Amino acid sequence: MLNLAVPRFDRLTKTVVIAVTVSHSGERKPAWSRVDPAGVPFLRTRLTLPARPATFLRRARLVESLDRAATVTLTMVNGTAGAGKTLLVADWAAGQDRPLAWLTCDAADRAPGVFWAYVLEALRGAGVPVPSGVGGPAEAGRVDARLLARVAAGLDGRDSPVVLVLDEYDRVTGPEIAEQLAFVLDHAGRGLRLVLVTRSEPLLPLHRYRASGLMAEIRNADLAFTPEEAAELLALHGLSLPAGALGGLVRRTQGWAAGLRLCALAAQQSPDTERYLKEFEADRSTVADFLLAEVLDRQPPERQDLLLRASVLDRFCPDLLNALTQRSDAEPTLAALHRENAFLQRLGHSWYSLHPLFAEILRAHLRERAPGLEPVLRRRAARWLRRFGTLPEALAQGAAADDWNFAARAVVEDLAVGQLFTGLRSRDLSDLFGRMSSEAAGPAADLVRAARALADRDLRHGLLHLDHAGRNLEQDGLDPGAARLTCALLEALAGRLTGSPVRAERAARIAEAVAPHVPADLRDAHPELTALLWTHLGCARLWAGGFDAAREALNAVAGCAGGAATALPRTEALDHLALIDCLTGWHTRAERKVQAAAAEAERHGLAPQAGSGTGRLVLAAVAVDRGELDRAEALLERAGDCDRGCLDPVTEAGRVLTRARLLLAKGDARAALEAARVTVPAVVASPWAEDESALITAAAHLAQGRPESAVRDLERASGHRTACAVEAARARLAEGRLAEAQDLVAHLPHDDRPGPAVTVRVTLVRAQAALQAGRTGTARRLVARAFLDARRERLRGPFLEAGPWIGPLLSTDELRELRQGWLTAGPRARLAEEPGRAPAPLVVEELSARERDVLRRLALMMSTEEIAADLQVSVNTVKTHLKSVYRKLGVNRRSDAVRRARDRRLL
Repeated sequence: MLNLAVPRFDRLTKTVVIAVTVSHSGERKPAWSRVDPAGVPFLRTRLTLPARPATFLRRARLVESLDRAATVTLTMVNGTAGAGKTLLVADWAAGQDRPLAWLTCDAADRAPGVFWAYVLEALRGAGVPVPSGVGGPAEAGRVDARLLARVAAGLDGRDSPVVLVLDEYDRVTGPEIAEQLAFVLDHAGRGLRLVLVTRSEPLLPLHRYRASGLMAEIRNADLAFTPEEAAELLALHGLSLPAGALGGLVRRTQGWAAGLRLCALAAQQSPDTERYLKEFEADRSTVADFLLAEVLDRQPPERQDLLLRASVLDRFCPDLLNALTQRSDAEPTLAALHRENAFLQRLGHSWYSLHPLFAEILRAHLRERAPGLEPVLRRRAARWLRRFGTLPEALAQGAAADDWNFAARAVVEDLAVGQLFTGLRSRDLSDLFGRMSSEAAGPAADLVRAARALADRDLRHGLLHLDHAGRNLEQDGLDPGAARLTCALLEALAGRLTGSPVRAERAARIAEAVAPHVPADLRDAHPELTALLWTHLGCARLWAGGFDAAREALNAVAGCAGGAATALPRTEALDHLALIDCLTGWHTRAERKVQAAAAEAERHGLAPQAGSGTGRLVLAAVAVDRGELDRAEALLERAGDCDRGCLDPVTEAGRVLTRARLLLAKGDARAALEAARVTVPAVVASPWAEDESALITAAAHLAQGRPESAVRDLERASGHRTACAVEAARARLAEGRLAEAQDLVAHLPHDDRPGPAVTVRVTLVRAQAALQAGRTGTARRLVARAFLDARRERLRGPFLEAGPWIGPLLSTDELRELRQGWLTAGPRARLAEEPGRAPAPLVVEELSARERDVLRRLALMMSTEEIAADLQVSVNTVKTHLKSVYRKLGVNRRSDAVRRARDRRLL
């Protein structure tokens, strides 16, 4: 049950799947596997050794080559389709006495996130302890370099190497994955031995491995059968040929394993084996002709029909094929075809697949023999797979059949729309439905279109589709509970993006009312839906100025379970909680939350561009208040790179106001006034955004010597925030209205709980009032108290903006020691400097220019890999510089190094 008061996110792990690990003796043992971050079980058959058929011929010369090759870093087994690569390596792997992980690559592995998720699962299944901090990819489209560094470091620490076999690696076509694999291989040291089984030359730096002697190769010429081996292979099929005929067959097939096997299978059916093979040599010129004539056409009509229908599937089981053939004989037929080696592979647990080349030829033949049947078969397969298989396979079949109404309905009724916003397959779903025909109609199609548009921040089209779906939600027999819950999620997002808290609250109430009508196990399988809903609600409440209500919603998300499926909502929740802390003056708290969000994103391999950029905006605002203006500028630029054009008014307002504060801190009051008056489009105005705008414009007027304008601007600010009351008191002091200022400070709001960034300003205003009243000693004591409070938070801004009255007090002996060595950052900091005084000592040993470059990027929260890329040096070089910086500054952690550097005025 979805309960918006006490949400639950921790039941995803109820979905499990059996995996197989391979022991040193080659024996397969059952083990429990995990589910991937999108909630879909890993396919166990991709992680286990393929079974060798009874007619498999073990060729000792190739096994010995593999034994020798396994002593080097990279081994490549490269040959044409059907050359016998997979069975050769699988047979060798079964006899290994070392840890060995097997992964059969798939077309889905072209997405880096999917590929590395399976690699990590293969290592775990082989008993290789993956470091607990590695986590897993959260997006299909990318893998964070820090995740790969952790994998490499974990392997490098092993006492004995693990062998990782990537079968059918030619399906992994992306250069990005090749670069990532090379990175892990290079940095795993002696802890990893990689065996690639591939049809084509991989995009790895093979020349480098060859030149350094780290690579071994088994190529097509090595895989080709010799006449002696061909004779043994034919004998396993019960065939015998004279030496001349055998030599001719080997020459014509060039020792191609699949050709020999196919010839043997076909010749078994001929009364004159020798004559048949000679005719084959003379008459057949293409593999397609041979497969159709001698494999397909030799089967009875029922088997031919089954094979042709099976060709539309990547994998299949007897029940699925029975649904396609509308018969009940699939199980014995498949068993017979497998026994006969009719290009049929057994995947385990009654699942099979056709050889890809054979399947492609069969599909082409199906289209010629029965035009129009393929879409019908795919529709049947889609419906069966949705009921008994996996949703991604069902959607792929529905899309291939151009049955977009089915695909959209399946996504909505299975509560999978949330995966368009976060999760391992978000990019896959977006790309798939990007091909959806405009003819697809109905509320499900409209909801999917709305979700895609909103995920891409196309607000105009997203709202149009969402409005149309909402008006027709009860049509087409769509499951009402799932449809209304999906619609509520998108309505909450729409409320957040348009700045309409009422819309988001209404969506949350609808979701709470609808939840009992949706099966609990379905909701539990999609924790990202609830996490996203609460994130959108919390952000809408934040825009409305309801900080406590926003904290309640965002804290629920920040503490939820769900693994990588909810990683993005958790990081966004933490960043927005940090924004609330920043707005209320708790800068250190805000900084810690942003750091926690960054650590969560790094653990799950989220792209830096995946979020809204709110965290970096918070850090920029904190940097402005600390007088670290260069850092604030850099963080603002990086925040702009993160949001992908995000239209969230909270983020937009944060960017506008932080930019205005930065301009004011730089001394450009006119530009700050213009920047602070920029209006953020939203359905309703935000109280805190208006307050912050008034505070900035008032401060700018005071800096220009126009206190009456400052007072006028502050009249539109809220009377419930201490920061506004303090700024109003400062403006009245500038006008010479001491009594009014004292009254404002004496009656500050009681329900506000501001942090040090506000309370330090309160103390300084009281000090200014005391000074104007002739109580110099009291003013000096208050400034001293403000200094003590400010140093703990490293706040310089309140002193730099205080005005000329504070200068004489800072020159007194009592305050000189307090301000010495730290109130020196920013263009206006010289008001606090004392002429003739030498700065505080920096470090025991001087930092080099390159170490300072690394330190500056460290302060911008750049990862080791990002620093290396920015400086165009290696990661190891950056690590060396970091160690030296830590030693010279006398620290052990990044955060301590940055803090010490700021205290020493190195940043």
